[in-house]
Amino acid sequence: MDDKRNIILAVVLTALILFGWPYIASHFFPPANPPATKVQGGKTTPVAAPDASSAPLSPAAAARAVQDRTAVLRGSPRIPIETPKLTGSINLKGARIDDIVLPTYRETIAKDSAPIRLYSPSGTRDAYFAGFGWSGEGLKGPDANTVWTAEGTKLTPATPVTLRWNNGAGQTFAIRLAIDPDFMITVQQTVANTGNGPVAVKPYGYISRDGHSKDPTSWTIHTGPIGVFNGAANYDVDFTDLDKEGNQSFTSTGGWIGFTDKYWLSALVPDQKTAFAGQFRKGAGEQYQVDYSLNPTLLAAGKSVTQTSRLFVGAKEVKTLQTYERGGITLFDRSIDWGWFYWFEQPIFALLHWLFTVTSNFGVAIILLTFCVRALMFPVAQKQFKSMAAMRSVQPKLKALQEKYKDDKPKLQQEMMELYKREKVNPLAGCLPVFLQIPIFFALYKVLQLTIEMRHQPFILWIKDLSAPDPLHVLNLFGLLNFQPPAFLAIGVLAILLGISMWLQFRLNPTPMDDIQKQVFAIMPWMMMFIMAPFAAGLLVYWITNNMLSIAQQWFLYRSHPQLKEAAAAK
Repeated sequence: MDDKRNIILAVVLTALILFGWPYIASHFFPPANPPATKVQGGKTTPVAAPDASSAPLSPAAAARAVQDRTAVLRGSPRIPIETPKLTGSINLKGARIDDIVLPTYRETIAKDSAPIRLYSPSGTRDAYFAGFGWSGEGLKGPDANTVWTAEGTKLTPATPVTLRWNNGAGQTFAIRLAIDPDFMITVQQTVANTGNGPVAVKPYGYISRDGHSKDPTSWTIHTGPIGVFNGAANYDVDFTDLDKEGNQSFTSTGGWIGFTDKYWLSALVPDQKTAFAGQFRKGAGEQYQVDYSLNPTLLAAGKSVTQTSRLFVGAKEVKTLQTYERGGITLFDRSIDWGWFYWFEQPIFALLHWLFTVTSNFGVAIILLTFCVRALMFPVAQKQFKSMAAMRSVQPKLKALQEKYKDDKPKLQQEMMELYKREKVNPLAGCLPVFLQIPIFFALYKVLQLTIEMRHQPFILWIKDLSAPDPLHVLNLFGLLNFQPPAFLAIGVLAILLGISMWLQFRLNPTPMDDIQKQVFAIMPWMMMFIMAPFAAGLLVYWITNNMLSIAQQWFLYRSHPQLKEAAAAK
């Protein structure tokens, strides 16, 4: 009767974990990137990027006419932008930076895939743009319909551009734009007062976007409005919060404000020594805006004032963000939601990235990183395996005690503790390395999931993107059958290797005395196979390598201590 009950409990527990895990994972863990490849007819081919023109519109976007981007770009005077990492243009109507493409990043791994478009003009699908201006009591400032004149024909790292406008009321405005080879635009806003009296001028900057991020926010990754205020990163407000609660205001000296996606960032960076007021705003429908404004300046007649700020628009490359942070932008690398283990994830990323530069293959770098981690953990793991092997050697005696005191639980516990003391066995010693590896595993998970350096990185054979799940599924006979298994049944080759390696590892561990634990440990490898299948292939490569090194280390222990192997074999 007890055996049947134990089996039923184990089956129920397995079903709850197997079918409940997708709901838990969707809330607490960011999903892996969409599949980069598919296997059909035994051939691996890139997955095409979704057709933006045929994607469903949000209700707010559908309520207004969405214009063709090409027509909009041709419909206004523009100054081109050209750098190694950014291309696009500046709209002279409104002085908006509303056309930004990242030529070094593609939508998919296909050679003919379109580059990532980050900014798009107002009125187009997924409109996203930035601008700068002035406000002030009684000031006739530029607005969205103001047409500026340009000094310069192209914005490049070697050729800045200056936009000018005269309001006809005694004030002239200038916006000087300079860009570096990466993703940062420096903006100098100048007002000259040639009128007869003083005027109050208050410079501001803004970023506007339509719709939520295509990357979902979760417990471990933040997307949406973001900023650093008074020396602390703010991940507390997302698009849903703005929908429910409305505008959010902040004041700070130093810091920055913007929008973040999983891999992309658009951020306004005021002068880091100047106080500013920032806001996350909710507009009509699904329109959102972040902006900042400085304190007003009373500008006397015949005087001028210049304020300098910056606009970052591009990819969240870790080294690039850190360079800007060292250049004076407070906590700029926190635009990546590193989470609680920031202090630990940074060295793991640094080591992984260095290994990648040496090997030119991220999969090989992950394997070498696993070797490094295991080398550091070797002494602790040796103690764990010795403890586990010792537990195996005393299990016949434990079994005898269970039979002898099966009707006297307190006496059984007392005798077991005496046995552990005599044999110098600590049943909890084997748990320490497991707890020590939890932050390592989670830190690596965050690094692989959040850093753009991992995106679209191939490994070997059919694995063309380590940040996406394994595309080679068993249930469709590795692509020979023309159907896609549901997510919780999409078991790939890497997941199977993970299950097998865990099973082999458990076989070397001591068998639990409790019957329910035995059942759970018997099905755990195959349950983990299902749970881990949707995760990024790079994470499975790490776990499989770690399991194989654990097996090798246990084998080495048994070879070094034949008495432990003999005790295990006798059992």
